Parts: sequence; C-alpha cells; structure tokens
Amino acid sequence: MLLELNQLIVPAGHQLLMKDISWATYKSILAELGENRSYRVSYNQGVLEIMAPLPEHEVGKVIIGDLVKALLEELDIEFWSLGSTTFDKESMDAGVEPDDCFYIENEAKVRGKERINLEIDPPPDLAIEIDITSRTRFNNYQALKVPELWRWNGSRLEINVLVEGSYVQTNQSRNFPNFPISQVIPEYLMLCKTDGRNATMKAFRSWIRQQIAS
Repeated sequence: MLLELNQLIVPAGHQLLMKDISWATYKSILAELGENRSYRVSYNQGVLEIMAPLPEHEVGKVIIGDLVKALLEELDIEFWSLGSTTFDKESMDAGVEPDDCFYIENEAKVRGKERINLEIDPPPDLAIEIDITSRTRFNNYQALKVPELWRWNGSRLEINVLVEGSYVQTNQSRNFPNFPISQVIPEYLMLCKTDGRNATMKAFRSWIRQQIAS
C-alpha cells in the first residue's frame, strides 16, 4: 500500500518519523511538499522527520533572527540570512531545514547565489533551532559541518560549537565572541513580550552600541 503525502496530517507541535527512507525518496518528498509549506523536514542516514511548529515556535524564531540581524548590522558585518532553507548533502546522507541560519564569515563565498550546493559551498556559519516542540538532533548538523548551532527551549539559549566533528556546549559564541549571547538574547526575548518588538529592538541596538563604545 502506497501512502500519498497529501494523506498525512501532522498536528502543530507534533512530529512524524519515518525510517528506511532512501536519498531519492527524501528528495522526492521535498519536491512534493514544495517550498511554501508549514512543515519542516530533516533527514539523516535513512530517517526522515516531518515537524509542524507551534505558533510560539515561530515567534521565537523571528525575534531571535531579528536580534542577530541587529547585532550584525551594528557591528557592520556583512551577512546573509537564509531562514529555513533546505541544506543537504548526498555524500553525507543528511539534510536539514534550520529555523533560521546565517552566513557570516563565509558570506562572500555564497553572495548572490540562487542555490546553495553543500558539495561545493560552505554550510551556514550559524544555525538556530527553536526546541519548544522537540529537541534538535545534532547528527544532521554535525554531518553538514555547521560551525555553530543555537538551541532555544523557551527560557534558555544553548550555544554549541563544532570541535573536531562534534558539538561542544559553551557560553561563548564563535561568531560573537565579545558578547554574552547566552545571557542577553533571552533577556531581550522576554522584554519583547512586555515592551513590544520595536521598543525591544531599539533597546537592544542601544545596548550593542554601548558595548562597542566600551
């Protein structure tokens, strides 16, 4: 019995795991789901995961992404934000769609490209996952060699950096070594709930300038 993708219903906040999925089937599923969808897909060594985010998942994703953009802009660092772009690599049998991601150090190497091919292009320098629905697995990101991965669980920001092929949890960001990222990102996320998005972004930019000046 063949199962059509349009028969699948994944409620918000839940995930569907399928095993023994070939690379060709994974790519076919991605194509059938299309780019304009609410589901997020990850794949590693034959295991496919389809996840439907909750609304609070999307709020955290957007605000953290905005804070990272503000930080990069105030530091006058060129970057490219690719959101939940699908990154995969057949030679590593892995694929992932981060909640948000940024090319920072390697921005110039992918600047202007309409398609990213991880067989020849570098992976994003920073990936962000919102772990309110489920806990992000490291294996996909390790296989694709993403240098830094942030995980937000709704109250705590966990920073992981790639060291000799494995992630090590740390309090210091590789991309922002001079800023207490794990402390300030949660503070301004909470502030956004009481003061509003625009007021929070203005306050955050002011804080960044004070840090730069000092």
